[in-house]
Amino acid sequence: MPKRTRFTIWRSLATAATAALLAAFLTQTAAQSAPQESRPVYSYANAVREAVWVDTGLDGDGDGKTDRVAVDIVRPSEPARQGRKVPVIMDASPYYSCCGRGNEGQLKTYDAGGNVVQMPLFYDNYFVPRGYAFVGVDLAGTNRSDGCVDVGGRSDIQSAKAVVDWLNGRAKAYTTRTGTVGAKASWTNGKTGMIGKSWDGTIANGVAATGVKGLKTIVPISAISSWYDYYFAKGAPLYDSGPDWLSGYVDSPDAQAKCAAVQQKIVDGAPRTGDWTPFWTERDYVKDASKVKASVFLVHGLQDLNVRTKNFGQWWDALAKNGVERKIWLSQTGHVDPFDYRRADFVDTLHRWFDHELLGYDNGIDRQPMADVERHPDQWVTSKVWPPSGTATTTLHPARGTQAGVGTLGLHTGTGTETFTDNPRESETDWAAAIDNSTADKAGFVTGPLTKDLRLSGSSKVTVTATPTTSTAHLSAVLVDVGPDTIRDYADSAEGITTLTDRTCWGESTAGDSACFLATQAKKTAVDYTVLSRGWADLGNHASATKGVPLTPGKAYTITLDLAATDHVVPAGHRLALIVAGTDKDLIDPPSTTPTLTLNLSRTAAQLPLVGGASAFAKATAVTGSRTPTATTTTLDGVRVPRNAQRVPGN
Repeated sequence: MPKRTRFTIWRSLATAATAALLAAFLTQTAAQSAPQESRPVYSYANAVREAVWVDTGLDGDGDGKTDRVAVDIVRPSEPARQGRKVPVIMDASPYYSCCGRGNEGQLKTYDAGGNVVQMPLFYDNYFVPRGYAFVGVDLAGTNRSDGCVDVGGRSDIQSAKAVVDWLNGRAKAYTTRTGTVGAKASWTNGKTGMIGKSWDGTIANGVAATGVKGLKTIVPISAISSWYDYYFAKGAPLYDSGPDWLSGYVDSPDAQAKCAAVQQKIVDGAPRTGDWTPFWTERDYVKDASKVKASVFLVHGLQDLNVRTKNFGQWWDALAKNGVERKIWLSQTGHVDPFDYRRADFVDTLHRWFDHELLGYDNGIDRQPMADVERHPDQWVTSKVWPPSGTATTTLHPARGTQAGVGTLGLHTGTGTETFTDNPRESETDWAAAIDNSTADKAGFVTGPLTKDLRLSGSSKVTVTATPTTSTAHLSAVLVDVGPDTIRDYADSAEGITTLTDRTCWGESTAGDSACFLATQAKKTAVDYTVLSRGWADLGNHASATKGVPLTPGKAYTITLDLAATDHVVPAGHRLALIVAGTDKDLIDPPSTTPTLTLNLSRTAAQLPLVGGASAFAKATAVTGSRTPTATTTTLDGVRVPRNAQRVPGN
């Protein structure tokens, strides 16, 4: 080959190599210089505080004028002066004036000009200095908004959706509640993230299910995904009141004076029969999960007996089916905000999540494990995906033991029957405490002591074939980890936390809005068993999940109970139990009669999401099998009866 040719080839190769090295250097330099975290570089004290009223396009209160919802805004002043626009973090709530937000029940307060002084919670204190606007929306019919509360229906959802539309230039707003001077959101780029606990998080779910443009992410905390499942479980009533009571609880005085017609529609649409009506269809966000374009960071307490965990389980599964980007935290608490059980980690994770989703920072949070699960108080584990890979539905069968109502649980179909009588004075804690005792009010089925850990992750079902002696009957199915442990005391009034007297600070403060909040710690209790999942049904709904019918005494009926989603490890040495009984005191209301029910064990089974599936169960029970429990009169200790007098999806 001629020298010139060799030189030309070498020069080409050298040039290409140099270019590649330069590109790599520039890429690395760019990566190093790209922002990874928003910093508190803006003044909170000098933040713009303003209020606008967004037109929802609805006339819920029937006064002949479209309703306007109040929107209180706190945003950094510097970006607008520099010609830059900021994203929005939004919490739409019915609680800003009636009930308060957070562990300390904070309310909005205002100055003489009507601009917000104290915005509840830490979001504005922390994120406004980092270049975000925070927006607090009063749902229609609450605080300073027009309209009527319709408990998760069109008015509730449109209250918040209209604000997202306004932030993206698609809706109108005004500087006063009744005036004509328009207000534009020229200071925002329209990218919005919604956050909130309970009813607030429920609104985030509902708005995401509309597919509204501009909503980039939601962080629903202990949130409802279908309002029917807040009030009923396949026909069985979970509370002694309906959504009409809840609407009246949060209505502003103005709404109370104007919204009698809406209240009556709620009463008519949500009969206490437990039948599914168009009212519930309107308030079912799960059916619209295919419309969700926002990412979802979901947080829930596994012992939440206010917004019960069926709500997060079915929402999560629907989001997964539709390929939604998502992340999940599951704690041992009841209805508690993560700010009050994992504060530093939550603030850090939320910061990184919003930076990634709203500012576009490549901070790696999307490559971290999908799930964080609290295994013991303040002890967390992660899963790359949730439920974990290898989780499979496994069918376990109850079988008779040597004494009535104390049977076994295993992989093989049982025979015979078990009988119990509904006792509305007894609860899941009474049943579990007497799991090895023959009692008239429950049928219990237990594995032998496990030789290996067994993890349940996801939602379970229990199919029951039962013959009642009366025309009405309610059923409960409960999964129990039988063995000693120390857990969060979720049945305590604070549902797993203790509030301390010292404070920790998250963000910047003003004289009227402190960034410092009372610290908390885990409230623990030692137990001999842990209820890990439960579900309920009205046997009258055997033929239809949407409508109940009277029962014929002496006739057998088959029904499937949906158990709450969970993530729990039954450790080696413990036993896994299934309990089938009637009324679960304080968690469902009793039927109008007191039935005795006979279970057909060959047609009764539990479908459980076991990590490792049937083979994992077989290995964990290989030595002991489904050994018949030894008769005993010992009563096990657990949490107190988890009294569920709370009928408000909030604090």
